[in-house]
Amino acid sequence: VVRLVESGGGSVQPGESLRLSCAGSGFTFSSNAMSWVRQAPGQGLEWVAAIGSDGATEKYADSVKGRFKVTRDNPKSTLYLQLNSLKTEDTATYYCLKGPWGARSYEKGQGTQVTVSS
Repeated sequence: VVRLVESGGGSVQPGESLRLSCAGSGFTFSSNAMSWVRQAPGQGLEWVAAIGSDGATEKYADSVKGRFKVTRDNPKSTLYLQLNSLKTEDTATYYCLKGPWGARSYEKGQGTQVTVSS
């Protein structure tokens, strides 16, 4: 059974940083592209970042480009998302997703809440 467990969310002020983690199990982590998506209240899922199975390729939403960084540690089966220069509009539940950018079929974790407010 695929299991994705996110952690690292919290409440911060604009301009601050957070690091999200996602521990994967139940599948061959190193063979799968992985993504981060987010969902703000009342809105649909928004793809934020994706990374290839070997970590060599990355893709970001324009809204986070230059501020967020996705990385992975395959031996630890863990995906990361570094969130810098956070803005109020980054407030959302962030989900780790097993799948490439824009996947139509995917599995995702339970999410971790990120709240940015002054």
